[in-house]
Amino acid sequence: MKIAHISDLHLTGSNFVLKWGENVIDILKSIKPELLIITGDITDDGYIHEYDIAKAYIDRIKIKDKIIIPGNHDARNKGYEIFEEIFRTRFPYYENDKVAVFGLDSTEPDIDDGHIGRTKYDIIRGKLSGKGKIRILALHHHLIPIPGTGRERNIPVDAGDVLKLCMELEMNFVLSGHKHLPWVWKLENTYFITAGTATTRRLKGRSYPSFNILEIEKEKVILKEVNVAEKSSREILRINNILKYKNKGSGVK
Repeated sequence: MKIAHISDLHLTGSNFVLKWGENVIDILKSIKPELLIITGDITDDGYIHEYDIAKAYIDRIKIKDKIIIPGNHDARNKGYEIFEEIFRTRFPYYENDKVAVFGLDSTEPDIDDGHIGRTKYDIIRGKLSGKGKIRILALHHHLIPIPGTGRERNIPVDAGDVLKLCMELEMNFVLSGHKHLPWVWKLENTYFITAGTATTRRLKGRSYPSFNILEIEKEKVILKEVNVAEKSSREILRINNILKYKNKGSGVK
């Protein structure tokens, strides 16, 4: 199974690069992932005309199953209401025989800070407590600061509690965006994977537009980073025995 993790498209912003947007569609058509996860900031200011543009673009991505959650830009100007009208829910869930994925809205209207909230903790437990499948929590805001992205200002205010919950549940993956720079942290048995911006010039340093692919083969997971500008990819991480918790023999490359 292949999962595409894309973030921070900013399809309606002045820094959006049309060529990169077309490259994303072409690459996904070639890779043929079974699931697309978009971790927010599909628009720049959350206006209805921006959502119309974003929906038209996402509809061109011919992947049957999609998990789409809002980012802080999407929640602006009551955009969170438009998001629900178009994409039905800010808390999507997907499950098959291999994975369980819960998409979580971590935004607060008209501010860049993140917040999950205590009322959501039991929902996370209910959706992602089982250990027979690879379990993925997807949200816009990162839970752990990302190096090279400046002063930390927008981490969820309850990140510590959510991290503790992830450790208790032995979550396999937490996917996020927001910082426009790809990064991977491992904390105990959980991998925190942040995707870069896929289609904009809002890049950190000499980084390039990118998104991630998770390839799941039985109990092995390979993480690849896709360079959108060059239409190339490289392996970032290889995990063996992903469902065997606290297995010191798991390989990371």
